[in-house]
Amino acid sequence: MAFLSTSLADLARLRDGVRRQRVSSYDVKGGNADWWDVAAGERKTLAELDGPGVIAHIWMTMHSEDKHVLRRAVLRMYWDGETTPCVETPIGDFFGMGHAMCKDFWSMPLTMSPDRGRGFNSFWVMPFYTHARIEVENQAEAKLSLYFYIDYESHRALEPGLGHFHAQWRRENPTDGFGDKKPPSIVGIDKLREIWRTPNLDGKGNYVILEAEGKGHYVGCHLDIDCFEPDNNLWYGEGDDMIFIDGEPLPSLSGTGTEDYFNTAFCPSTEFSTPFHGIVLNSGGAHWRWGGKNTVYRYHVTDPIMFDKSIRVTIEHGHANNLSYDYSSTAYWYQTLPHAAFPMLPPPEARLPRE
Repeated sequence: MAFLSTSLADLARLRDGVRRQRVSSYDVKGGNADWWDVAAGERKTLAELDGPGVIAHIWMTMHSEDKHVLRRAVLRMYWDGETTPCVETPIGDFFGMGHAMCKDFWSMPLTMSPDRGRGFNSFWVMPFYTHARIEVENQAEAKLSLYFYIDYESHRALEPGLGHFHAQWRRENPTDGFGDKKPPSIVGIDKLREIWRTPNLDGKGNYVILEAEGKGHYVGCHLDIDCFEPDNNLWYGEGDDMIFIDGEPLPSLSGTGTEDYFNTAFCPSTEFSTPFHGIVLNSGGAHWRWGGKNTVYRYHVTDPIMFDKSIRVTIEHGHANNLSYDYSSTAYWYQTLPHAAFPMLPPPEARLPRE
């Protein structure tokens, strides 16, 4: 059966054996207490769904006295009997924005809607054949009040061979940079050119956005960079993306710079949103255009990157990895089950943004 959540051109096609359903936090007594409380330290299941089915949309908003709840609370999803999560990310990062922040932006698969980005939406399509489970763990230091919709389709049958949706969060804080930490005005152009001549063909030392095993396709990421060192006012965007497919020793997809992979150009600092790429956050000012916290995204909706055995998605932190900044990311992909074990999610204190 075909998904209902498809393109405008496909909306007129009628389907049999499909029904729209929802799980939400609505007040079952008919009042207005339309949220679920998740106590500090509590792990709560939001939805247990029998298949076959397809999750088409997730909406959430939340409140907590813990200002870092978006990094402390963890969202997990399990498909078709997997015992380890196929999705495991801080709850805010899942919806497209890092740094334990929310902010108005839009893309095709993910949005944060007004007011101040507090309405979180995911339109990633998530098929399952037998069972789906979605849960939240509140690792914050205060109660989490969570409002949510999980809109899904129940199907009489699904076509075989569909990939399962996955998402994974990573962080390297700080990255291990080799370069001089002084700005170009002090280092001098000759030193900067020496750094730029340093070769990196095999991706050694690159920041890793995703490593996965199986057959599938990578559909993008958002990258969150905190340029936290005020004396190191170097542009972060000289780092090239390098994507390794099916165990190849050298990348078959090599890029020309961080801003280029995220479909911008020439050291941008303008916040900007499109369906598939954008700059959600730029915290720099006149003194240091890219200083502080930055978030950029690239979603491969029309150009997914396929793999038969494995994929390794990486990006340099500065040219040849010369910069020491705080990098984190959330990667999204589809693949066969079972999946390889995820890296252990760091404890809450290691996920917090720099102050």
